[in-house]
Amino acid sequence: MKQVPRILIALLFPSLSLASCIPFDQARNHLDETQCITGKVIRVQEGEEGAQYLDFCGDYRLCPFTVVVFPHDLKKVGDVRQLAGKVVEIRGEVKEYDDRAQIVLENSKQLSNGLMRLSPLPKSFDVEQRGHFSVGNSRRPRSSRARKKKGIPTLPANLPEDAESD
Repeated sequence: MKQVPRILIALLFPSLSLASCIPFDQARNHLDETQCITGKVIRVQEGEEGAQYLDFCGDYRLCPFTVVVFPHDLKKVGDVRQLAGKVVEIRGEVKEYDDRAQIVLENSKQLSNGLMRLSPLPKSFDVEQRGHFSVGNSRRPRSSRARKKKGIPTLPANLPEDAESD
């Protein structure tokens, strides 16, 4: 008898694919193991320096599990903001960070048996939110001559020591 591909089973019977995953509140019991963790993403928060966090609890500080996507991985993962409000499966190594279990999401293949496809980040999405550049946009920096304000005199580099200051 021919074996049915796992992807077909996951498509026809989505509840079976969830059975192989453990709930996010049990992830702490599986530190340093590669696991499939499932749960509903309550919200997606942006942290320092552009990292994206998937929150599975109302108060992330009390939640036993989190998923982090670092800015350099966002292009491979896609727009994770689309995951808010959805039940997801995330596969990866469960590590301890800041006294809770965490998986680093580095690739979209880690999501829902590789079946979930996120749209790419919008070209205007600024990973670091510094307002200068965004993904897909690049400009040559303005020349130093263009940045100097006209009409403002510059001070001499060497001031005499006996000069009084105001």
